[in-house]
Amino acid sequence: MSSPSQPRTLMCPPDHYGIEYEINPWMNRSRGADAALASRQWRHFYDTLVGLGVRVELMPPQPGLPDLVFTANAGLIFHGMFLSSRFRHEVRARESPHFDEWFAGAGFRVEHLPEEMFHEGAGDALFCGDTLFAGYRTRSDATAHQWVGKFLGVRVLPLELVNPRFYHLDTCFCPLAPGVALYFPEAFDDYGRRVLHTHVPTLIAVAESEADRFGCNAVVVGTTVIHNSRCPKLATDLTHAGYRPIEVELDEFLKAGGSAKCLTLRLDGEEAAGWRYGPKPG
Repeated sequence: MSSPSQPRTLMCPPDHYGIEYEINPWMNRSRGADAALASRQWRHFYDTLVGLGVRVELMPPQPGLPDLVFTANAGLIFHGMFLSSRFRHEVRARESPHFDEWFAGAGFRVEHLPEEMFHEGAGDALFCGDTLFAGYRTRSDATAHQWVGKFLGVRVLPLELVNPRFYHLDTCFCPLAPGVALYFPEAFDDYGRRVLHTHVPTLIAVAESEADRFGCNAVVVGTTVIHNSRCPKLATDLTHAGYRPIEVELDEFLKAGGSAKCLTLRLDGEEAAGWRYGPKPG
């Protein structure tokens, strides 16, 4: 059993991971993915999380569902409830019955959005403090985010994603603590940037070259931030802000448009962000 203060996350081994279709600008079937290398990169990331005290639970991989490995998109967890995603693409919608079954078996209350709405879970909905920041346009609908806000009883601030390479919010925005976050400014329109600057007092901008390596798609455990490799400026900025950066090589997953955050789903809820498990940065 995990202790009340132990972070919990869901991952899925990449046994069936590959580039079998193209639903975002990163995917290219002709380039493909190296299955053996992906497995080694995933295992190193898994071991890094376990070494930081994270309790990692595993979703059984399924043939024909190569993106099941990106558990962040399964849904949104809030106070013991699993709000199942409603995927825009049919190739990913096939994942939902497997996630619903796993969460029901794990004791979560499984809920669903209305059929006419698209919402891709923690990929597009991230708490920073008590506010749920919500990305829309490419995968999730603004109306779905408003529905989620009313359903959960929380404040939602929708942010339009205007760069197709950053198609989920978690590719360009990463809360570190209440009022502190990483972000890639050019992923948002002017209004979205104003919203972020108004409601997140400390924003650490990620350079385009490192945003392209999904530096924002990071996992926060206390004051440790795990992110994709070869992001030296990000690592320096995190260190100056009082965090400990850890780089992991996840380039095989970048080929599908994913990295560290995409490969994890917080089982203690996205609102139970990493700062609860470590000291505040000084």
